[in-house]
Amino acid sequence: MGRGSFVPQNWSVLASIAVGGAIGALGRYELALAWTHAPGHFPWATFVTNVSGCFLIGVLMVLITEVWSAHRLIRPFLGVGVLGGFTTFSTYSGDVQQLVAAGDARVALAYLAGTVLAALLAVYLGISMTRLATSRRRGEKS
Repeated sequence: MGRGSFVPQNWSVLASIAVGGAIGALGRYELALAWTHAPGHFPWATFVTNVSGCFLIGVLMVLITEVWSAHRLIRPFLGVGVLGGFTTFSTYSGDVQQLVAAGDARVALAYLAGTVLAALLAVYLGISMTRLATSRRRGEKS
């Protein structure tokens, strides 16, 4: 096998990622259509997409690593595919650039830092809330 060649070892994993990615990207696209913003204004749709996706990845990772014995395609389908397709670093980066180009560096900086902080908090909350909820269901002390 030479450099640059790609031969998937497991077509079912690749297919689950592709299908999940299409679903996630369509969800993001629909949210962006429903929640538009004018150039130079805060891109709420992208912010909410990325933060909610981070919350959901926190929930998912607890469920499939600590609570359930998940099928081997669940993580690639939901984590890499659906949530990877739903969240978007490229649109986030483009939004920051557009805010700067529109002359609103303060909003750009708030969006740049706010997204990272909110995303990290969302993952933490997703993990913590899921652990709390599942430990109570299993009768564990919290």
